[in-house]
Amino acid sequence: MKNIDHQLRPQAPMKLLNVQMQLHNFFLYLLLLGFGLAFGITLSFYLKDISFNFQLNQFPVLNPLPNTTSSFSLVSTTPPPPPPFRVLTKKNKGRVGLTDFLRVPNASHDMREDEMLWRASMVPQVRDFPFKRVPKVAFLFLTRGPLALAPLWELFFKGHEGLYSIYVHSDPSFNGTVPENSVFYGRRIPSKEVAWGKFSMVEAERRLLANALLDFSNQRFVLLSESCIPLYNFTTVYQYLVGSTQTFIEVYDFPGGVGRGRYNSRMMPTISLAQWRKGSQWVEMDRHLAIQVVSDRKYYPIFKRYCRGSCYSDEHYLPTFAHIKFSRKNSNRTLTWADWSRGGPHPYRFGRVDVTVDLLKSLRNYGQCVYNGRPSDICHLFARKFSSDALDRLLRFAPKVMGF
Repeated sequence: MKNIDHQLRPQAPMKLLNVQMQLHNFFLYLLLLGFGLAFGITLSFYLKDISFNFQLNQFPVLNPLPNTTSSFSLVSTTPPPPPPFRVLTKKNKGRVGLTDFLRVPNASHDMREDEMLWRASMVPQVRDFPFKRVPKVAFLFLTRGPLALAPLWELFFKGHEGLYSIYVHSDPSFNGTVPENSVFYGRRIPSKEVAWGKFSMVEAERRLLANALLDFSNQRFVLLSESCIPLYNFTTVYQYLVGSTQTFIEVYDFPGGVGRGRYNSRMMPTISLAQWRKGSQWVEMDRHLAIQVVSDRKYYPIFKRYCRGSCYSDEHYLPTFAHIKFSRKNSNRTLTWADWSRGGPHPYRFGRVDVTVDLLKSLRNYGQCVYNGRPSDICHLFARKFSSDALDRLLRFAPKVMGF
């Protein structure tokens, strides 16, 4: 037995060694298996990504559909085009600084109307301007053709560059030219056909305002006709307007056929008969009101749809809009005088024989009006209607009476 036991004893360490080696191999196999699984999973995701990108590159990149429920969208890698009013130069190399942003587009720009109205409606929330700003008065001329009284206005503007800006909306069929040395040169805005007295006049007024609003320095806006003349020199007009806290839109409630009789009941409930107003289409307003006019999406569409036929929106839209939105700020009077004393649908037109020193003085000393809540001797800054044959006498008397 001892010999047998002695022979068996060396086999025990060998068995223990074999068990240890088997365990070692088992754990090695597990490690290799785990590494293989990890490598296989990683390689699988990598191959899927390559396959997806390869398939994506086989087709043109599409813009995402609106209201898509997909968890991802295919976005073009090409940067979007800059806004139409962005100015890029070699100097700034694509960077748009404050100077470029404030640069005023040419009057004959190529912006679409919706683009122009959108830009004109911008309002800075910070009141303090980060640049030196000299307030300017924008003179907006609505004409059929040439501005016949332009030489008189040339005298009016002379020597006051930087304090005014000019915009002219004429009929698209007019192709006349303006001398390069004129203050009206290059001031004609892109225009559409205007039917005098119909709704398109309001559209023309909004175009003029929108173009003028592109210049941040314009703070007061005067709408004038081709037959208007100034009654005072530029300094007086400028100080009167820039120093005013009011807007000058004639507003009154007229019960007759040319007043309330033009109201369309289909304007309810947005505009009621009690809110309906009438007034002159030749107005003056500040920048805040001008922005509200070009941004109006509530009352303007109602007028465009229902003020037709015998309804002359140029005599009702701005008066009604100002009455509803800005009645406390508005002076309820126009700054443009006209002679309605002789009856008829239009004011009297002054010709050559009518223009005298006494006439011009009488227009300036019309009476007493309210200005900034106080009595003022200046009631009107402009007058109409004056024909082209009155120009020579206006040029003769203007330096003496108006102080040009």
